[in-house]
Amino acid sequence: MIELRNITLQFGRRVLVEGISTRFRRGEITALLGRNGTGKSTLLRTIANLLPAASGEVLIDGRDVRSISAQQLARRLAFVNTERVDADLLSVHDLVAIGRSPYTDWMGRLTSEDEAIIQHAMSTANVEMLAHRSVDTLSDGECQRVMIARALAQSTDVILLDEPTSFLDLPNRYELCRLLGELAHRENKCIIFSTHELDIALSLADSVALVDTPHLRHLPTAEMIASGNIERLFDNDYIKFDSTIGAIRLK
Repeated sequence: MIELRNITLQFGRRVLVEGISTRFRRGEITALLGRNGTGKSTLLRTIANLLPAASGEVLIDGRDVRSISAQQLARRLAFVNTERVDADLLSVHDLVAIGRSPYTDWMGRLTSEDEAIIQHAMSTANVEMLAHRSVDTLSDGECQRVMIARALAQSTDVILLDEPTSFLDLPNRYELCRLLGELAHRENKCIIFSTHELDIALSLADSVALVDTPHLRHLPTAEMIASGNIERLFDNDYIKFDSTIGAIRLK
């Protein structure tokens, strides 16, 4: 589904990852892990064709994302970031409906099928009770769920999420990641999300892509835990990764 071929990413002159190659398949949810500033967000934006790679190719179904029109790419890939959207005058329903833009005519008219997809997206993300609320009245956590509903309304095979659990409390973090896992498995989607929540990622993700500058190590979750790569990367004087429970703990 998504293939990275010899991708190199830089921030200024600093190399974040160099010559990385891997594949992300349909029907799986992948957690993207790494220390702060190592390029997780940059990698997601590069996959979404929002930022250029220094070198290499990103392919979706064998096609370079740079060769796909913006409208066609929006029908294949949805991207959710942590930035609060500037849409305070819109209702939640109208914001979610923007997800149907790649499919509507030039006037943005919605069909009954579009409306059914919007309602299903809001129900799946558990925001249907917010439909008539103005976006400017939402909490950060509610807004994050609404943005996920908008991504679902795009009806794409690929969903990329940058820190989707940032503004949620612990129970809702688990619930959201469980939902993403169900979408990957039940609807055969390719879902990649970046996170700092090691325990959630390792308990719910099918695979882990670990940014270990300048490398990207991508393995099934159990193999990644057993490899010692996470322990080596995250252990320091204050915390320790406990591979027996797949989480970090204070020393």
